[in-house]
Amino acid sequence: EMSRAHGDKIFLVHEDERVSFDAFHRATARFARRLQAEGVTKGDRVAVIMRNVPEWVVAFYGAACLGAIVTPLNAWWTGPELEYGLTDSGAKIAIVDAERYERLREHLHNCPALVRVFVSREIEEIAHPLVVRLEDAIGSPETWADLPDEALPDVDIQPDDDATIFYTSGTTGKPKGALATQRNINSNIMAGAIGGARTFLRRGEQPPAPDPNAPQRSSLISVPFFHATGCFAILNPSLMGGAKLVMMRKWDPIRAFELIEREKVSSAGGVPTIAWQLIEHPARKNYDLSSLESIGYGGAPSAPELVRKIKETFPKSAAGNGWGMTETSAAVTGNSAEDYEARPESCGPAVPVSDIKIMTIEGDRELPRGEVGELWAKGPQVVRGYWNKPEATAQTFVDGWVKTGDLARIDEEGFCFIIDRAKDMLIRGGENIYCIEVENVLYDHPAVMDAALVGIPHKTLGEEPAAVVTLKEGASATEQELRTWVAERLAAFKVPVKVVFWHETLPRNANGKIMKSDLKKVFETASA
Repeated sequence: EMSRAHGDKIFLVHEDERVSFDAFHRATARFARRLQAEGVTKGDRVAVIMRNVPEWVVAFYGAACLGAIVTPLNAWWTGPELEYGLTDSGAKIAIVDAERYERLREHLHNCPALVRVFVSREIEEIAHPLVVRLEDAIGSPETWADLPDEALPDVDIQPDDDATIFYTSGTTGKPKGALATQRNINSNIMAGAIGGARTFLRRGEQPPAPDPNAPQRSSLISVPFFHATGCFAILNPSLMGGAKLVMMRKWDPIRAFELIEREKVSSAGGVPTIAWQLIEHPARKNYDLSSLESIGYGGAPSAPELVRKIKETFPKSAAGNGWGMTETSAAVTGNSAEDYEARPESCGPAVPVSDIKIMTIEGDRELPRGEVGELWAKGPQVVRGYWNKPEATAQTFVDGWVKTGDLARIDEEGFCFIIDRAKDMLIRGGENIYCIEVENVLYDHPAVMDAALVGIPHKTLGEEPAAVVTLKEGASATEQELRTWVAERLAAFKVPVKVVFWHETLPRNANGKIMKSDLKKVFETASA
C-alpha cells in the first residue's frame, strides 16, 4: 500500500523496462487476485524462482499480501535442487522464468503439491497442464501502467504470522528453510533506517529530517532477490522509502558503470567482489560515477584495505559493511562511515533493538568482552525456526537466541569481529558452499575413496572451494573429470576450482574428523 504514495516515480529498472511505483502496485494487486482464484490462501507456500526481473518483485508481494508464505528458491540451483525446495516446502504455486522452467520441466511430476506453474519471459510452447504464461495473467512490465487500479485483497495478516521461507544449507548437506514472520521482515527495515541515524548521532550530529524534495535515491542491485540481503536489506527498504532499483541480468563491471552513470545511482555493492571491481577496473575513469554516495557489502570475508580504497576512489561515498545470515533476516550488525574507517576489520555493533553475545563453544556460559567464542544473536528479526525441522530448530535456536556457528569477539564498545566459521562452510562471493554437500558428490564418483573440501583465499571472492581427494586402489581420475562430475550435479559456484590428489588416507584427528587445516597447507605451498 505504501508504494502508491510514490506514484509515478520509477521503482524498477531492467534493461529498457521502467516500472513506476503505481504500475507495480497495479500489477501486484492483479496478480494477488489471480493467485486467490487459483486457491491460494493464508499459509500456502508460493515459490518464486527467477533471476532478478520486475516480475520477481510482483510475484513476491502479490503472494505476500495474501498472507501466503513466499518461498524464493535459488535460481542457480539445478533441477534436482529445485525439486527438493518445492517438495520440502510443499509449494502450491511456482512462478518461474523460462530458464528455470527448462530445469524443472522433468521434475514437476515429483512435486504433487503444485497446482499451478506461472512461466515468464521467452517461453515458446507450453504443453504441461499445470503451466500457464505469467503474461496472460498480468501482462508484461511495459503494460502494467494500463492495468485497472485495484485495491489489494482484504486479508487479516498479523505481525507474528509466517511470511517467508528462505533456504539456507546446513552441515547435513540438505538446505533448511528459515521460516520468517512478518515482524522479522519489517524489523529489518526499521533497524536499517534507525541504524543510518545512529551514524549521525555517533558523529555528534542531529540526523536530518526526511526531505520530500530531495532527489530520489537509487540502488544498483547486483545480488539476487532470492538472498536475504537482496530481498530484506535492499528490496523491502527501497519499496518503503521510494527508492529506485536498477537491476542487471548478470554482474558485469562495464555494464555497472553504464547504469550508475545513466541512472544516477547513489548506492551500489553487495559483496566485496563487486566493491573491488568497481574500484580496480581500468574502465572506471571513462564514466561519471559522481552520484555514488554509498558502497555497502557483506556476505563474504573482506580485506580491511577495502574500506580505505573506497574512500580514496570515491571521496564522496561512505563504505558500509555488515554481518548477518538468513536466520537473522539479513543484517544483525552494521558498520559504516567513520566507525568503519576506524575499525575496518569489524562488521560493527548490533543493529538497534538487537543483541549479540559471545558464548563458549559448548554454549554453557557467556564469555567476557575481547574473548573469542561462538557468536549468538537475538532480536525481532531472528526467524521462528526451520521449516518442518524441529530437531535442527532446537539445536540452533535457544530462548530467542540464534547460535550462528561463527567464531567472533566483541570489543568494549560492542563492535563485533568475525574470526572464523565454526561451521564447515565456505562463502564464495556471497554464496554459501557447504563442504559436506560437495564432498558427498565427490564420494559418489566410482574412483574416489576419500574427499575433503577446503577454502582457499581469493582477493575479491573472499575464498574459493578446493578439493583434496584420495583415489581407490587401482582406480584413476583426472582433476578435470572430477570437476566436471561435480558441475553436472551441483550449481556452478560449488564446483572446486582445484583438485589435488592425496596418495594416502586423509589426515584425521582422534575423533575421525579430517584435519582440514593440514590440507589447506597443500594449496598454500602450491601458490607460494
